[in-house]
Formats: sequence, structure tokens, C-alpha cells
Amino acid sequence: MSAIPVLLVLLGSVMKLLKLPAVHEGFAKAGLSEQLIVPVGLIELTCVVVYLIPRTAVLGAILMTGLLGGATITTLRIGDPTYPMPVILGMLAWGGLYLRDARLRALIPLRRA
Repeated sequence: MSAIPVLLVLLGSVMKLLKLPAVHEGFAKAGLSEQLIVPVGLIELTCVVVYLIPRTAVLGAILMTGLLGGATITTLRIGDPTYPMPVILGMLAWGGLYLRDARLRALIPLRRA
């Protein structure tokens, strides 16, 4: 479950760091400066790395939530119909972390014994 958001955010990060033409088009459509492409790619990469390290996974999930929240509001602002995708990725990131981290399950139990 965690692999889906990790792979998609990582793919987006690599595309930004390589400055692919599709990224330039997407940033222009969103009304964002091309100067932000590399910094956003680095932020995405940092979020993924922090999320993948078991000791910092909860912090990584929080950072990914912020990142994906920004993506959600940007897609809503420009009228992009793919706006549910970052929401779903955030849910998958937290769901995957919930399943693999006993500390989080103890903190947020689905039911009490």
C-alpha cells in the first residue's frame, strides 16, 4: 500500500529534477514559475526518503500530507479533474504506515479490545 504513493511521488520528483518538458508544461498550466521545478522536486524526494526510513516514517507521512495537500489545492485551483489523486495518495501513505507501524496502530486503534 505504501509503495504506490512512494513510487508516484518519486516519479514526479525525478521528472522535476530532470526538468522534462511535461513538467514545464504542468508548471505553466498551474501558474507556477519554472524556477520552482527543482526545489519542488527536491522537496518531494526529501518527503519520500523521510517516509521510507522506519524511524522517521511518521514525520515522512506528515510531510507527504503537506505536499499532497498543496498538490490537491493546486489542481482544484486550476480546475484539473485529477484533484482526487493526491488525496488518494495521502490516504494510501497513511494506510500503509498504519499497517506497518505498531506504534501508530497503538496510538489510533480501530477498535478497543
